[in-house]
This record gives sequence, C-alpha cells and structure tokens, in this order.
Amino acid sequence: MSATPAEPAARLRDVLRHVLLHLLTPLLMCLGMGLAYMGAFVTPEPNDMPIAVVGSGPQTQAFAQTVKDKAGDALDVRTLTTRDQAVDALKSQDIAGAYVPDAKSPELIVATAGSDMSATAAQKIFTPVAAEQGRPLKVTDVAAPVDDDPTGQGLFFLLVAVSIGSYASVAVLGAAGAGLRMRARAGLVVGVSFAVSLIGAALAGPVFHLVHQGLWGVWAMCWLYAAGILFIGVGLHTFLKRWTTLAMMVLFVMLNFTTSGGLFRPELQNGFFGSLHAFWNGAGFVEGVRSHLYFGGHGLGAHVWTLAGWLLLGLVVVGVAALRERRGRAAVTPATAQARHARVAGGDAQEEEMEESVAV
Repeated sequence: MSATPAEPAARLRDVLRHVLLHLLTPLLMCLGMGLAYMGAFVTPEPNDMPIAVVGSGPQTQAFAQTVKDKAGDALDVRTLTTRDQAVDALKSQDIAGAYVPDAKSPELIVATAGSDMSATAAQKIFTPVAAEQGRPLKVTDVAAPVDDDPTGQGLFFLLVAVSIGSYASVAVLGAAGAGLRMRARAGLVVGVSFAVSLIGAALAGPVFHLVHQGLWGVWAMCWLYAAGILFIGVGLHTFLKRWTTLAMMVLFVMLNFTTSGGLFRPELQNGFFGSLHAFWNGAGFVEGVRSHLYFGGHGLGAHVWTLAGWLLLGLVVVGVAALRERRGRAAVTPATAQARHARVAGGDAQEEEMEESVAV
C-alpha cells in the first residue's frame, strides 16, 4: 500500500520537533552566556572595595571619613597607622590600595599582581584627591606581575584553557565511554586530568612564560582543578545524559569564569558574582596561583582546600553514579541490555555527540 499524505506530514512534524529540541541547547547557551558575561563584566564598579588611608590622628580620621562619605557603598575605607602596615595589607590582599596623604608628594600604593583593574580603580579614586592639593599622585606598585604578563590577566586565560580541556573531555567520556564501567571511566579521568594539567603547566611556563618560578605548584593546582571538573562531569552524565554539557557550561563557564577574579575581583562586581568568588573552583584556582606566584603563599592553603573540596565533591558524585549504574545493571534483563546497547551504539550516541559538538 502507498503511504497516505498524512504519513509524510507526521514524519515532518517528528523531525521538526526533534530539531527544535536540539536547538534548545544553543539557545539556552546564548541566554546564559549573555546574562553571565554581561552581568559580570559590562559595568564594573567598586562595591565595598577595601581602601586604606595611611596616617594617625584626627586629621587622618576626618580625611578617611570624608572619602567614605563621598563614595558611599562603593568603598570600604579604613585607616592604617604606618606605610609598612599598608604594604603588608596589600601583600595579604586585604585591601585594593592605600593612600598616603602628604602635602608635598601624596602616594597611592597598589599591588597590580592581585588585580590590575582594582589598582586602576583605586588610582581613579585618588588622582582627583591629589589634584585638589595641586600635587601629582605618585603610584607605587609593591607586587607587580612578571613582564611577560603585564596586566596579570594571563592567569585568567590559563584558567580558560584548562577549563575547556576539562569540560570538553567530559563530553567525550560521556558519549564515547558510555559503555564502560564507572571504574574504567574514573581511571580515564585521572589520566585526562593529568594530561590537561601538563598542557596548562606547559602553556604557563615554557610557552608563554607567565610563571617564572614555582611551576610545579602551578601544575598541581591545574591538576586539582581539572580533576574536580572531570569527576563532577562524568558523575553527572549518569543522571543528565545529553544535558550534561549544558550543565557543565553553566557550572564551569558561565558562573566560573565570571566569578574567578581573573578579570575583575569581587570588589568590582555585584553581590551575586562577588559572593560566588568566595568558594567557586575557578576563583580557588586563580587566587591560589596568584598567591603562590606573587604573594608569598599568603592564603594559599584556603584556595587549595577550595580546589580539594570540589575534587571531593566530584568523587562523591562519581560514587553515587556508580551505585546508580550498578543497581540499574542488576535490574536489567539480557533482552533489555541488548536493546540499550543498540541505542547507545546508534541514535542516542549520535544525539549526544550532536550536543557536544554544539557546546564545543
């Protein structure tokens, strides 16, 4: 019998429904990337940015209060007695800048390795103050990045490289490795994270010379960071399937890059992104590497624990996923297992690969 006209129309509707379902992923990516990046980066402005005024006595206190009154919620103004205390606070990354009032030569002390953008914001604040006294503002940088990374933003792009290598590998392990037991996939995660971390260390060291010392420490943080992402992603794939890539982009691109502090530290962002900076893994990586390279390891332990916490979370997710898969296998009959294998080898795998291609 020949096909009725209704049958091609039904097939056409099925194909269109299938295409529109797959288009949902790139459209959500478009929306998410726009909201995240434009919300975090388009209008940077001070938000309780910690600033110190150096000096003692009523005159210093009055000057600091005047600065605070003019700035409102933009600045968190405090006073420090000596210049040495201000330098220590900058090297501990407790403040973004310190202003030293002086009738002859007012000075602003910054640490651009911590954030070139925050140092620039502090300079914009205090340059007019010095101009009111008819004096040029002297700017002293007590922690400058290496000459090969003059803005200090190279560490952010190192974060991008390691992140993309990790989350894109999750997509491959999820589809191509779907037929493997979780133990085998976990072993692959260890190997892939090792390879990604070596690539990151090579880019940071011998290729672009962002790191002039302490390269093994940078490699170790690259591995912790990459392994955390990979374990979380491989574990999530058991539950989310083809939606895993979108979830990984939300977690480790949209929310991760914007809160890392690699371009703008939290004091130049709104409260949402600033609050995530306190515990997100990208911030742990960027701030940990900064601390290791430029600030004598101050605060390094906390940042390493942040990375270790995300890795532990990944191990927990993988463990739960392994239990889920083991129970699923125990409940599957031979006929059902054969049908599932056919789906994985055919249409389901192709659909996942389509989603991965869109994401990458």
